[in-house]
Amino acid sequence: MAKIAVMNMAGQQVSDLELSDAVFAVTPNEAVMHAMVVNYLANQRQGTQSTLTRTEVAGGGRKPWRQKGTGHARQGSIRAPQWTHGGVALGPKPRDYRYTLTKKTRRLAMKSALSTKVLDQEMIVLDSLQVESFKTKTIAAMLKALNAKGKALLVTAETDQKVVKSAANIPGVKTAAVNTLNVYDILNCDTFIVSKDAVAKIEEVCAK
Repeated sequence: MAKIAVMNMAGQQVSDLELSDAVFAVTPNEAVMHAMVVNYLANQRQGTQSTLTRTEVAGGGRKPWRQKGTGHARQGSIRAPQWTHGGVALGPKPRDYRYTLTKKTRRLAMKSALSTKVLDQEMIVLDSLQVESFKTKTIAAMLKALNAKGKALLVTAETDQKVVKSAANIPGVKTAAVNTLNVYDILNCDTFIVSKDAVAKIEEVCAK
């Protein structure tokens, strides 16, 4: 099993932790991770875009001019697509972009993303990720002590509103509980900060 240093919120190493090879030491599968990211982004789409067809645009009931003898091309309505203010031909309509991937694919993508963070040395394990009150200053000081650069993802075993709200105003910092963790957020962050309890829960869920 691979070992990783366990830090406290002051940036000091307090112990070591053995990571499960079945979760944090698999060979990353880029194709599966890409499929999972595309799936996640597709599922985030609202799908509310809509355009009016020629039958939905107001007006245009009268034929603009007679069929023959004017020198113009024949026209049936001023709301046809080729007219200004006309309807849109084959335009987007509300639709659902959601689709699902198999459980095996989702699990492999999660393991690949976690293993990638370990390989790239972008994962930091904390002995405890807790704050006593709603203080942005506490989370900011922790990130500075850990030398976390760029985007950071803070992962707790359970949703902790004090951590969530304390980190909410820091640019580039996102929080997640283990049950809301996804491949896109893991790959999108530069520093993956996870509590020791959350690591145990991740291993319990992903090792199945």
